[in-house]
Amino acid sequence: MQLNIRRTYLLIEDKSEAAGRRVDTPVRKVAAVVVLENPFVGRYVADLSPLIEASVGLGAMMGDMAVTALGSYQVQGYGKGALVGLNGEAEHASALITTAYANPLREAIGGGKAWISSMVKMAAPGCAIDVPMNHKDDVYVRSHYDGMTIALQDTPMADEIAVVFCMASHGRINARVGGLTHDEVVQRNGAKA
Repeated sequence: MQLNIRRTYLLIEDKSEAAGRRVDTPVRKVAAVVVLENPFVGRYVADLSPLIEASVGLGAMMGDMAVTALGSYQVQGYGKGALVGLNGEAEHASALITTAYANPLREAIGGGKAWISSMVKMAAPGCAIDVPMNHKDDVYVRSHYDGMTIALQDTPMADEIAVVFCMASHGRINARVGGLTHDEVVQRNGAKA
């Protein structure tokens, strides 16, 4: 199946301060968004495998978009989500963000051992989605439990699906609730920080 992409967005946030405390290196969050025509709009389709198969190329494209926007920063956290317009089904959006979609994202960022948190919902144009994020190599790194809220004017239209991939260069600024740390995960995995 060939997906009809209508528009794309890249959102970048650089955060240098929280609760009056500055950090030397800003936390960069990136969201890559692809809005496409829902090929199954307005009808029930039992077999969603064509969407799942098409999502592989979508994941590769969005991974490249997000890595480019991240620039010189390294990925520590990620998350994914999708909004489906009101003439579609949440299952249509879910079909686009399965493991088939996620594996090319991991490849684009150079790995990722943890599952990628996700959120899917039906929405009217301009509705927000909270995309949950976690550490890319271990879901139990509490400092990286975070997210991005995305709302785009006129998105999704009733016959569209908006797919979102988010990445973060660090955990939350001032994170201090304990538990496993990023450095411990890096040391355990023998990976580069």
